[in-house]
Amino acid sequence: MIDKRAIIDASAKIDENVIIEPYAVIGANVEILSGSWVGTHAVIKGRTKIGHDNKIFQFASIGEIPQDLKYKGEDTSLEIGDRNIFREFCTINRGTVRDHGVTKIGDNNLFMNYVHIAHDCQIENHTVFANNATLAGHVKVHDYVILGGFAAIHQFCYLGKHCFIAAGSLVQRDVLPYVRVSGAYAKPYGLNSVGLRRHGFNSDTILLLKRAYRTIYRKNLTVAEAIDALKEMVPESEAIQLYIDMLEQSERGIVR
Repeated sequence: MIDKRAIIDASAKIDENVIIEPYAVIGANVEILSGSWVGTHAVIKGRTKIGHDNKIFQFASIGEIPQDLKYKGEDTSLEIGDRNIFREFCTINRGTVRDHGVTKIGDNNLFMNYVHIAHDCQIENHTVFANNATLAGHVKVHDYVILGGFAAIHQFCYLGKHCFIAAGSLVQRDVLPYVRVSGAYAKPYGLNSVGLRRHGFNSDTILLLKRAYRTIYRKNLTVAEAIDALKEMVPESEAIQLYIDMLEQSERGIVR
C-alpha cells in the first residue's frame, strides 16, 4: 500500500505489497522488493535496490550521495538484502568509483538510531549496530559482528566474524574474528565468549579459540610466526582458519 501523500518518482520500481507511509520520498532508479515497509518522511534516493521484508523507519536517509569531496556525480549504487531494520535517522550512502562503485548490505542486520554507513562499505549478515555507531568509507564488516553505541571505525578497516566492538570504541586497525575490543584507541580484551555461545560454539571450540588468542597476543610472536603456530591448530577446529585468513590478508594491521 502506497499512501497518496508519499512522493515517488515515476521511474521507481516498487512491488505491489510494499508499504510506503505518508511523506516518504522515493527517488529515480530506486527498486524496492516485496514485503518492505518505508516509514513517514524516510528518503530513498540514487541507484538503490532494496530487497524483501526490510523496515525503514521515519527520517532515515538511504542511498544519498557519498560524503566524499572526490565524488563528482558518478552513477554509483547501494544494494540492500532482505530483512534488515533501519531505525530513525540512519544514513546509508552509496558507493564511489574509487572502489567498486557500490555500498552493500546483506541480510538480517539491525541498524539502530543515527547509525552512519559511509560509501563503499560492505556489510554481511546478522550484524547489530547500536545507536550512533559509525563506519567511515570502505569498511568491511563480516557476519555476526556487534558494534556498541558511538563506536567509530576508521576507513578501510575489516571487522572479523563474531567480533564485538564495545561502546565508544575508536577502531583504527582490523579486528580479528571472535575478539572483543574496547577503548579509544581500541585494544583487545579477550574473546567475545558470550556471542560465541549464543551462536552455538561449544566449550571445547571456545577454549581452543582462547588458546589461539593467547598465541597471537601474548607470546611475542611475529605475525608470520603466529600464523605458523595457528596452522598447527586447524586440525582441531576449522574455526581457527578465520584467524589465519585475516592475519594473512590484513593491510592495516590488527588491533593490539
